[in-house]
Amino acid sequence: MTSNDISEWSYQFGLCYLKNTQKPSYYQELIDHLNAVQGYDGWFTENYGGLDCDGESKQADGLKKPWQIHNTRKLDGVRDEIDALALSEIEKAVALTRLLLAMDKVDSTLGHFTSYLREWSSRSYKTRQLEIPLLFANSTNNTVLKGDIFTSMQSVAVDFAYFDPPYGSNNEKMPPSRVRYASYYHLWATICKHDKPALFGAAGRREESSDKLAATAFEDFRQNDAGHFIAVEAIEQLIASVNANYVALSYSSGGKATALELNDILNRHGTLIKTIELDYKKNVMAEMKWTNEWLRESDEPNREFIFLIRKEPIL
Repeated sequence: MTSNDISEWSYQFGLCYLKNTQKPSYYQELIDHLNAVQGYDGWFTENYGGLDCDGESKQADGLKKPWQIHNTRKLDGVRDEIDALALSEIEKAVALTRLLLAMDKVDSTLGHFTSYLREWSSRSYKTRQLEIPLLFANSTNNTVLKGDIFTSMQSVAVDFAYFDPPYGSNNEKMPPSRVRYASYYHLWATICKHDKPALFGAAGRREESSDKLAATAFEDFRQNDAGHFIAVEAIEQLIASVNANYVALSYSSGGKATALELNDILNRHGTLIKTIELDYKKNVMAEMKWTNEWLRESDEPNREFIFLIRKEPIL
């Protein structure tokens, strides 16, 4: 298997799950050691730790933070300790993965870091605890890449490729600055890099996650000189360029590419085999026969689809 993502945290996840060759029990001593580390008021606590307001659920001073201070203190201690230990690349990835998953269980957000809840979530009062990730010992030589997808694909040939690009938005009333994928998870990147970057905005975002710097072609809201949306052309380039026998593309009906455009792109570069709708509200997968079913119902917002095509050979 080969994985690729442009984000640092996804790269660490890939190393953890795809490159590990040890049994899960191998990491028990490391996890126990990190859980015993004493917390302190460090950089993360200063910028992302908050207190409740005299025992009430509201955050003190009206400043919204993603975590309560008892958890950011532990974050400061553990993150410093990870760098201090003589860990291999994979061991460090396992430790970082577990740290992110643990912090995710005690946050006070709606699942991303562009804004935080005014009142503390019930889970934020809990104390985060590290556990061994759900690992298995890989016996194959998997590859984990981090970079632009169009560059990474040049050296990869596979039987099956799965793409899940950021969608952007087809809502013309939504400011383009609200749909940058990198800004949603900037804090995961900061924890992994531990570079204590300059921050801006109420959410304390990394400068590199700003709207002007973080956009990908898939999120671009503009049209090129020929009047074609850049985001749609990026999807076509993705499908056309990949060296694979089969391709699965995950996309949302709320994305920039319309159903008709996607239908044309997929059939232009291969044979559409199946379209699957992911109904997250019902937590089921409802198979759809053909893309035409999406064409007829594409006015419904935020419906997720996976399109499976048999790819035409690259000449």
